[in-house]
Amino acid sequence: MKQLKRWFAFGAIFVLIAGTLSHFLYGWTGKNFFVGLFSPVSESVWEHMKLLFFPMLLVSFALAQRWKGEFPCIAPALCFGILAGTFFIPAFFYGYTAVLGKDIFFLDIVCFFLSAAVAVFTAYRLALSCRLQKYARPLCWAVWALFLCFLVFTYHPPEFALFRA
Repeated sequence: MKQLKRWFAFGAIFVLIAGTLSHFLYGWTGKNFFVGLFSPVSESVWEHMKLLFFPMLLVSFALAQRWKGEFPCIAPALCFGILAGTFFIPAFFYGYTAVLGKDIFFLDIVCFFLSAAVAVFTAYRLALSCRLQKYARPLCWAVWALFLCFLVFTYHPPEFALFRA
């Protein structure tokens, strides 16, 4: 269990570093179309959800591959963690901006760090408990549905506030 905790800690660090770097990757690559599918192309809340989603997805693949034998409930736990962390971003952002009446850059950074903590800590705790095993399939489908939404809505966003920069 100590090894699993260490792997999750390294996963959290990876998510924070990769997510932070991906914020700038689209610009650094000269607005490369393919890179834009996986990193933010605008300052919308939707695009910032990618900062957590894609690095956490990569970490989840690695953790699931390494630990599925010893922790058979890790896949649904990781899926839930991805979803919880990703949806924490708009919940926190719209929550604090509703209270304060404005966007504050420092709180946006705090939001990302908290979303990573929510994703990783939740996944870790649930991987140990097996509470989500019976929901494995719908959770995995939800992650893949969100993955496809990121691909489609990056360059064809709906007319909702979530997608406006």
